[in-house]
Amino acid sequence: MSDGNPDLIRRAAVFVAGSWGTALASVLADNGFEVKLWTRNADQAKRINNEQENPKYLPGVKLSASLKATTDMEDALLDAELALFVAPSAAMREVAKQASAFMGERTLVVHATKGFETGSLKRMTTVLAEELNRSVDSIAVLSGPSHAEEVIRKQPTTVVVASADQQAAEKAQDAFMNGYFRVYTNQDVVGVEVAGAIKNIIALGAGLSDGLGFGDNAKAALITRGLAEISRLGVAMGASPLTFAGLAGVGDLVVTCTSKHSRNWRAGSMLADGTPLDDVLDKMGMVVEGVKTTRAAHELSSRYDVEMPITSQLYQVLFAGSSPRTAVENLMGRLKTHEIEQLS
Repeated sequence: MSDGNPDLIRRAAVFVAGSWGTALASVLADNGFEVKLWTRNADQAKRINNEQENPKYLPGVKLSASLKATTDMEDALLDAELALFVAPSAAMREVAKQASAFMGERTLVVHATKGFETGSLKRMTTVLAEELNRSVDSIAVLSGPSHAEEVIRKQPTTVVVASADQQAAEKAQDAFMNGYFRVYTNQDVVGVEVAGAIKNIIALGAGLSDGLGFGDNAKAALITRGLAEISRLGVAMGASPLTFAGLAGVGDLVVTCTSKHSRNWRAGSMLADGTPLDDVLDKMGMVVEGVKTTRAAHELSSRYDVEMPITSQLYQVLFAGSSPRTAVENLMGRLKTHEIEQLS
């Protein structure tokens, strides 16, 4: 990138200072941007600014000196040419509403949150468009197989950024891409958002499977049939089936179902031994998006008349008192069917 480029992004605001927000803020800082990382927590902001650390979410990592934290929304967005929203799905509307008063008309908006809004079942691009008073087509979403714990340590990572506006996608690509963080573009926003959200449900199931002591055969089947579920819902919502064979689909699904870094996998593993859901969430200490997403996807499957047996059984485990073993028995005992389905 050249300093002579009038579209060059040099200042960025990132909301909020969790593990993924901090990791992506670090990528932008490494790429030469002045980054303001917004948080509600004054102590967290002081720790980031004075010690260049975010120990609760990314312990043992020194952050870039060009990354500054702030609790002031106006300060975060001052002259920002890129606004990156990484708030939990349940908090996205509130954060966007606060940001809207200080958002520049030309600010590029990107989000990297994987979930649906509780109640409305809206995707995050829709929530942001409503609160920021801008076209949904102008907003970009960043997704793909990308654990914050690896990105912050500059381990090779490849993601996708999607927007209906190709220029917006390419601007986001230029902002984030570097030697350890490779970014592809895509125009299928629906597919990328649906894949990123639903894979967390399948990761909960993978954790349950491992926690119950089942083997690689079971988890491979769960991942494969989980991808079929994701694709069915995504296509019904208007996505391209090809998206689910890419980074946002199978790529993110595999990494989230198999990695020790996955919050959803860890939560599922704890649920397998009978630990109550509330206790699991308390022990995690961080948002487990797959839990809320299971409820949302269960409702979406009814709305779009899409069969989602894994989601349905996890819903029963999480919210209706069913045991994990009963859920597995119900899945294995389903009526016989074809493997390859028509997606139209």
